Amino acid sequence: MPVGRIGVATWCWAAMLLFAASISSAGDWPQILGPERSGIATGEKLVDTLPASGPKKLWEARIGSGAAGIVVSGDTAVLFHRLRNEDTLAAYDATSGQPKWSRGFSTDFQPQVGGEDGPLAAPTIHADRIYALAANGGLYCVNLKTGEPIWQRKTQEDFHAPAGYFGFGSSPLVEANKLIVNVGGDKDTAGVVAFDLRDGTTQWKSVRDQASYSSPVAATIGGTRHLFCLARLNLVSLDPEDGTERFRVPFGQRGPTVNAAIPIVIKNQILLTASYGIGAEFLTVNDQSADIVWKDEVLSSQYTTPILHEGAVYGIDGRADLGEVALKCFDPISRKVYWTEPGFRYATLVAADGKLLVMQTNGELKIVALSKSAYRELGSATLLPGTTRALPALSNGRFYVRNENTLKCVSLGRAE
Repeated sequence: MPVGRIGVATWCWAAMLLFAASISSAGDWPQILGPERSGIATGEKLVDTLPASGPKKLWEARIGSGAAGIVVSGDTAVLFHRLRNEDTLAAYDATSGQPKWSRGFSTDFQPQVGGEDGPLAAPTIHADRIYALAANGGLYCVNLKTGEPIWQRKTQEDFHAPAGYFGFGSSPLVEANKLIVNVGGDKDTAGVVAFDLRDGTTQWKSVRDQASYSSPVAATIGGTRHLFCLARLNLVSLDPEDGTERFRVPFGQRGPTVNAAIPIVIKNQILLTASYGIGAEFLTVNDQSADIVWKDEVLSSQYTTPILHEGAVYGIDGRADLGEVALKCFDPISRKVYWTEPGFRYATLVAADGKLLVMQTNGELKIVALSKSAYRELGSATLLPGTTRALPALSNGRFYVRNENTLKCVSLGRAE
């Protein structure tokens, strides 16, 4: 009898998750790089250019430290930032910017390198819950509507995971009834860990790899569900059900380097990219293995995930700490470069409505046509002073961007 009750409860929980996922708004930006972790927003209608005065400001708010990107679900925008000695999840009305609630968790984190002491990873919203990984390894689950804590874990302590140069910075992934986290507990066979969405208990742990700043992504290829995690020195494919390793491919190099861009899945192939002399690799994925198709420095992206559009890849080539970079468009199969546009500051990318939103770290936004034929700029405007390194969000025509102390929302939607 108890077994039966547990079975029914589990079935009801799974059904609730599926229902909650199915009713999410088409304009949501609920996790890093949007609905599919691809940087692409579907259904958006954007302006074709920008006025000289820049886009209309809808609202802005003073915020704390960190470089975590914004996420949006329905009428709620969520920011993860640090206020004094607390890593803080804060909810705002997505339209007006009015604060809804704020929930803090104690921290004394200081990075090994640099001065950024706040959260780095964008939270993940799923089924009326928010899941967030702090720079100190704190993993938090709170209620989306109220901010009330539901569960939390100390991943650095629980899995003996090193913090890396800048702390923990990989965004959690919801896969079925599990939360997948690039923990990096290499000495505890806990490079990747799956937590139960309901209560945070460990479902499985796998691989002896340290963490990177890239976030996991899942894809079905040839009928097989793969969980792709770009770790410190390897791309690993795991069975998301139990964490069994299917294959690994070396990527990256030791020393002061970073893997941070999310793997791009292109049908049965994967594009990886990093800077620091690493460049790019293109792989063909089989059921239990992967073959390297090519290695090349056609794209060396320090941390920006490229955009795939109509068979072409649009990416940032270069490093933020080495001055100017280039925006590049190329064919991932042949490696043919369609065009290269130099003279950019380092930037993150969002695509929608046939346009590429290039958010540069100097606060300037450029709108570029998504076209293989030539680089064509449609408009530009400075949105914020200072450094805008965090990933922006695009939801229902509203573009959210932050610098070191300000969160700003502007209108990029096209009037119908």
